[in-house]
Amino acid sequence: MRQSASTRARLSIGEVLAQLRADFPGLNISKIRFLESEGLIEPERTPSGYRKFSRSDVDRLRYVLTCQREHYLPLKVIREHLDAIDRGLEPPALTGAQGPQVPRVVLDGDGYPAPETFAAESGGGALRLSRAELLSAAQIEDPLLEQLEAYGLVRSRAGSAHRSAPYDGEALVIAKTAGELAAFGLEPRHLRAFKTAADREVGLVEQVVSPMRRGRDAGASARAEEAISQMAALSVRLHATLVKAALRA
Repeated sequence: MRQSASTRARLSIGEVLAQLRADFPGLNISKIRFLESEGLIEPERTPSGYRKFSRSDVDRLRYVLTCQREHYLPLKVIREHLDAIDRGLEPPALTGAQGPQVPRVVLDGDGYPAPETFAAESGGGALRLSRAELLSAAQIEDPLLEQLEAYGLVRSRAGSAHRSAPYDGEALVIAKTAGELAAFGLEPRHLRAFKTAADREVGLVEQVVSPMRRGRDAGASARAEEAISQMAALSVRLHATLVKAALRA
């Protein structure tokens, strides 16, 4: 629920109140300010100190108010829900004790990903997992993860906004796939060949994309990112097909 460029409509605190009061008649400006002081919402401030709320801020505020009114959740629990949302997890069910869940789509892979699968993560909602959450979602044990990290197959994200959750969606897919391959006797040391091949493919993509990035027109960066997504998908398709064809032969 963090803000992105597409959700940067700016509203004053009075406009936010007007939007939400129909659903929450008891809401007032003091309540909004209190929730801000508790760190549950973080509107931007103008140079003169006025609050400016984005659409994401309003959605976040609506979620907080709903949790309070309909489920009587304390602020501590609501804060945990919001943290899960910020890390790209599905928040805990409002009815029941189940904790935050890794989005199922991250775990689905058909071997032929579409180009948008490889779009760079940006803004809020990018998946961030703690070590314990990664192990649980990937269904592996810590020694296997240690080996994957030792061979450079899984890496934590340095400088993550969520320091206690340094692993992203790619780390999860790699760890889960490695765990499934381990059932066939393939250990992380055997998977270094995949890493080497991937690095070579990245080098080829960079050769094509680097001239695009150096373009001076406004669309140069967007064209480069689109080319990366498309070439990544094509390379995975080619790799998967070559492996299937070789195994068939």
